[in-house]
Amino acid sequence: MNQSTKPENDKTYSGEVAYIYAYDLAYDMKRQPVEQILSQPARDFSIEPSKRNPRQMFFYRPRVFDFPPQTKQLPDGKTVSVRRTVKLFSIGAISVSVRVSFCVDSLEELVAYHDLKFADTTLEQDIYDLAESVRRDLEPYCVRPVPAITQAEAYTVFCLNNLPSIQDGESPSAEQWLKSNRRQVAALLTQEENAADLADQEISESTQVYVSYYKNDLVVVDWDSAVAVGQGTLIEDVLHIMELANVQLVELAAYDRILDDSLQLSYRDVSQLRLSSSRDVHRRLREIRIDLSRLSDELSNITKFFGDWHLAQIHGNLANRFHLGDWHRIIEEKLRMLGNLYQILQQDKTNFLMLVLETTIVLLFVIDVILLFFD
Repeated sequence: MNQSTKPENDKTYSGEVAYIYAYDLAYDMKRQPVEQILSQPARDFSIEPSKRNPRQMFFYRPRVFDFPPQTKQLPDGKTVSVRRTVKLFSIGAISVSVRVSFCVDSLEELVAYHDLKFADTTLEQDIYDLAESVRRDLEPYCVRPVPAITQAEAYTVFCLNNLPSIQDGESPSAEQWLKSNRRQVAALLTQEENAADLADQEISESTQVYVSYYKNDLVVVDWDSAVAVGQGTLIEDVLHIMELANVQLVELAAYDRILDDSLQLSYRDVSQLRLSSSRDVHRRLREIRIDLSRLSDELSNITKFFGDWHLAQIHGNLANRFHLGDWHRIIEEKLRMLGNLYQILQQDKTNFLMLVLETTIVLLFVIDVILLFFD
């Protein structure tokens, strides 16, 4: 792994590796605005209009907290610059983005950046420690916060500021570069150190989903990593879209776990239902259905963006890679199962009331007959 401060030339790759980690923090967030996290002030994220777009664009704007850059030492004694950013989403989730600069001679050298290790710790441990500190600091703003950071959704993005020049110092277009380096790009995305070992089918699968708007920009997405070519606000916007998709994935997984627990508990309660507990089970099922429907709607709201169709296309590619549509269908099916249980209990309650009514009528008839007999 080369030192990040290596002088650049027209034959090197320079840029940053963005490590994106999404965490579920709480059931929901209070509507009280968060002005700082760990003494770092907040700012609102905004998309910069850089292409032909409608004048009115809508993007959900999370709160962003920038932390001071760090200089980390690698095991070989070299150093890298590390930038850390935390985005807070109103659905009770955060996205921790850590960026490490690089300057290398070939894409093969970037494979080692997938599992980056420092001299005294690992990047993953550093990110976990930061996320746990953020969780503790945000507890007063959370509704039913998680007791500790657990499962995370991680995504790695290799951001290339420049492409090596070809003959006569001419820079290739991003699509030309991809066609010439498909095997190396596929090896980078799949974390394969020897690109020659990859089959043509895997190369095609890993690199077939890409989007390019200008001749010098490109975004290739795979299921757990991506390659983005470009500079400035373009890369910032692309990374934001990737963070949104990653947060959507971690929240869908959290909702799925909540539904699994609720269904198991509901199955048990329904199968062992006693008259005294019917009202409590009925009320709990109703609350779960309402709460999860609301959370699902809020999750959809944070990923609504209108105007920049290029970014929307990138999000669509990520959604396909992450199988977000399948996650939505699974959750909707489980919500329907909860609805069926609710209807079963409602029908049982109705049947019980009808039985009581019929029994009362019979008793009144019997009493009336008895009274006539003794008259």
